[in-house]
Amino acid sequence: MYRYANETMNNQQIRYQVQGQTGGQQGLRFGAHEFLETQESLRTKASDIELYGVLISQTQDPHLRDILSNQQNRMVQGYQQALALANMANYNTGVATVPHTPQTNVYENVRVGLHQPQQPAPNANVKTLSDRTIATVALNLHKGGAISSMMWALECTVPQLRAFHATCSNICQEMAYELFQYLNYTGVYQVPQLADHTMNTMLQAFQGQGNTTMNYTTNANY
Repeated sequence: MYRYANETMNNQQIRYQVQGQTGGQQGLRFGAHEFLETQESLRTKASDIELYGVLISQTQDPHLRDILSNQQNRMVQGYQQALALANMANYNTGVATVPHTPQTNVYENVRVGLHQPQQPAPNANVKTLSDRTIATVALNLHKGGAISSMMWALECTVPQLRAFHATCSNICQEMAYELFQYLNYTGVYQVPQLADHTMNTMLQAFQGQGNTTMNYTTNANY
């Protein structure tokens, strides 16, 4: 079964202000690129939350339904925070920062190796989705979310907004791993394994640095 780690909320508010052209103070102004990306993030999150509602309604396995319901709650929280951050551009107010505490949801030990894998032919006329399809759709949704959220983060100039999108990417990979565990446990998502001698041969091609010690100097002005 899953073991849920506690997520902490930091209620300390941070106010961001920039100098206006007249020398006065004004509310934070986002760059066009990052603001448009945050709008895209809001639209994506809203549609994903509704999609999850459909997936949950068709799920047969109670445990999978529990996984999806928990994930939908996390997605709603992400949507609300994205909306609050987007509004920073219009109001001279701060937004509570929410540092990410990894939520470790462990199902079973991952099984590596193939155990008579089977993949049924797709049904183009299906009326109700199977649990394996529902879990696969959700898994792929979060894989794509992890990639796009990190791409959005890399384009942000506002540190708080950049951290938010990076956190969304990390949350997506956590939820993707939950669904992978479920699919692996049910035998749907099996992990092939290379022979030991093959892996050893590949690793032996790399040479280490030996006992060489490298000194690093921390310098913010690089």
